[in-house]
Amino acid sequence: MPITADQSQAQTATLVDLGAIFVSLELSKSTWLVTALLPGSEKMSRHTVAGGDIAGLFACFAALRQKAKRRKDRLYPLVVIQEAGLDGFWLGRVLSKEAWIESHIVEAASIAMPRRHRRAKTDRIDGETLIRALMAWKRGEPRACSMVKLLSAEEEDNRRIGRERKTLIAERVFHVNRIKGLLFTQGIRDYEPVNRDRRQRLDELRTGDGRPVSKHLKAEVRRELDRLELILKQIKAVEAERDSLIVQETPATPKEATALLGIRGIGAEFATILYTEGLFRHFDNRRQIASYAGLAPSPWQSGNVNREQGVSKAGNPRLRATMVELAWLWLRHQPKSALTCWFKERIAQNSGRLKKPMIVALARKLLVALWKYVTSGVVIEGAIMKAA
Repeated sequence: MPITADQSQAQTATLVDLGAIFVSLELSKSTWLVTALLPGSEKMSRHTVAGGDIAGLFACFAALRQKAKRRKDRLYPLVVIQEAGLDGFWLGRVLSKEAWIESHIVEAASIAMPRRHRRAKTDRIDGETLIRALMAWKRGEPRACSMVKLLSAEEEDNRRIGRERKTLIAERVFHVNRIKGLLFTQGIRDYEPVNRDRRQRLDELRTGDGRPVSKHLKAEVRRELDRLELILKQIKAVEAERDSLIVQETPATPKEATALLGIRGIGAEFATILYTEGLFRHFDNRRQIASYAGLAPSPWQSGNVNREQGVSKAGNPRLRATMVELAWLWLRHQPKSALTCWFKERIAQNSGRLKKPMIVALARKLLVALWKYVTSGVVIEGAIMKAA
């Protein structure tokens, strides 16, 4: 019987001299696995560096260059690849500062993998797979993999505002529900912890059977109120930072975010998320920005089978959720816009059904329209602008 070789376990690579040393990094908290392919070599070498040891990593790179120089009598540059993961972009920025290092960060889901039900997966195999994908990408093979744009420290820091606010809002909801749940067990249903008179109302509360709130329960609720008030204070501080970045007119204020604030229905929070999570990037066409937000369609076509699987959901989840929420609000605040009329017409054709799939389609169209508006100044047809 013919034996099928497991390509994922292959120890060799295509012998192609592209004039560089190809290196992949498998990063973990404790160790970094460096897999390298030298020019003219068929085998990949592996080296281990302590996690976070930049000096040790550069020493390993220098040793690889010297080894290649002894073979070819030439000092080769390095082409380094790593997956976008827990380490973020800081390592990529460190490597990019060196003129002899070409650093790339790849989207792990874009690399082709074996479709076996049980496939082998180790750092060693992943390192070799990264190098093969990187070589294919450098040779110009289409769709070999998708590289992630390296963010600057300022761009990465600006994203923290919206993400921290979302975390604080979730914590606020948790503590409010916790307080209401504690009081509900005693028959108290009309207490609102977010009101300003929350502590005064707590002293006036009576249980369902007419008793004052017991001392231990009241002490627990007060401690929950202490945490809630701290979170409310932090939310105000984060919103003040957001307004200083987006709302206030300063030389550092991005013009794209300021332009978004001129559209009715888009406030400071939406403008911040739209700009910091997506619109600050460069996109060549509408398909790229829709794909980045995870709003691009995912067809399934094979032979006689031709159906849609819905949106890919492979992009930025924060931008995608914000756009779906904004699409619902767009119907309310922009009732005469061309996009709203398109949505209502499509819903009418389906007798009022399929609102959820169509709102996602509206979110995709709206994102493309906003991208054209902030980059090229193309006004959204029928949109109402805020009064100056």
